[in-house]
Amino acid sequence: MAGKGLLVIIFVCFLAQTDAFSQNRDSLSAQADTSKNSSQKPAVFKDSTRLALENMTRRATMKSAMLPGLGQIYNKRWWKVPLVYGGFVGIGLVYEFNQRYYKIFLMEAQYRELNPGKTKNPLFAGYTNQGIITIKDSYRRNRDLSILAGLGFYAINIIDAYIDSKFFRFDISDELSLRVNPSVQQPVYIHSSAIAPVAGIKISLSL
Repeated sequence: MAGKGLLVIIFVCFLAQTDAFSQNRDSLSAQADTSKNSSQKPAVFKDSTRLALENMTRRATMKSAMLPGLGQIYNKRWWKVPLVYGGFVGIGLVYEFNQRYYKIFLMEAQYRELNPGKTKNPLFAGYTNQGIITIKDSYRRNRDLSILAGLGFYAINIIDAYIDSKFFRFDISDELSLRVNPSVQQPVYIHSSAIAPVAGIKISLSL
């Protein structure tokens, strides 16, 4: 009987230790979950107005990327469309001019190389072979620069549409005003008793 009582006591102690261990493990898991949730950044919720403005910016940028000037039309900046295409036309004319004369001087340089001492175009008779090559390279360089200018102007067209779409977020109504008025300031002199007013300008910005 004494041995059975001892076994019962040992079994009860084992159950108590098992229950305490499971409770400690659950509390540690709960603390880990709490610390994990606290370390995560809170979710940012965007209202419909903010989503619409972001979508407007994205659409304007994509439209200008697909077709120059289309983003400006989407932003209702119609007056910028002639400027966009005028810029491209101007760059195209510069490219055509330099490409045309580059070919003319290239043909002259090739002809002189194949026919020493002869000139294909009588207008270039006063130019040396090195002068013809120099002029040819100059026109080629200007042609390449016009291509880079066209790519840069294309990027400016996209950036302009992006910035215009961003301006819809700001208040640019007639209530904004800048006033510049004359004023008279009374300076303070520490080491002199003579105090004379000084004319100045007062600038005030009304938002």
